Amino acid sequence: MSRVGKMPIPIPDKTKVDIVDKMVTVTGPKGTLERLIHADMSAAVEENQVIVTRPTDQKNHRALHGLTRALLNNMVLGVSEGYKKELELRGVGYRSELKGKVLILHLGYSHQIVMRQPDGIDIEVLPKENKIIVTGIDKELVGQVAAKIRGFRKPEPYKGKGIRYVGEYVRSKAGKTAG
Repeated sequence: MSRVGKMPIPIPDKTKVDIVDKMVTVTGPKGTLERLIHADMSAAVEENQVIVTRPTDQKNHRALHGLTRALLNNMVLGVSEGYKKELELRGVGYRSELKGKVLILHLGYSHQIVMRQPDGIDIEVLPKENKIIVTGIDKELVGQVAAKIRGFRKPEPYKGKGIRYVGEYVRSKAGKTAG
């Protein structure tokens, strides 16, 4: 039995889970998420919990069991609490601003980088602290948007400049020496 897959998913108050023909809809105070689960997996709501089961003990079914449970758990947590990723800008002249739904980044290039805020994602800019906060209910989308922003100027190991996640450790290297 999968250690992750066999754990039931608790449904918090004010959160509703509907399962109709492999389509799982989770509604909570922050919004609604839908996902189609794999045809071999089955999920059921029992006593304020979601329980995911698999048909056989084959290797691919065991893998899908844990995956399906984790995806459904992320949906339940997303609509009840939400997800947040924080990024920080390090570098002289590196700054960010938000104009409406457009994020504008000045990252030391000859041009500014303009990124439109995707639907379902809120981006907040703290210019005094040089931070960008990405929030939303879909864990996958929040991580993807944060990774895209980080990808515009990844932290480099010599001076430590770039965009990094808050708390991310970037190993620094020694530069060239005369010799």
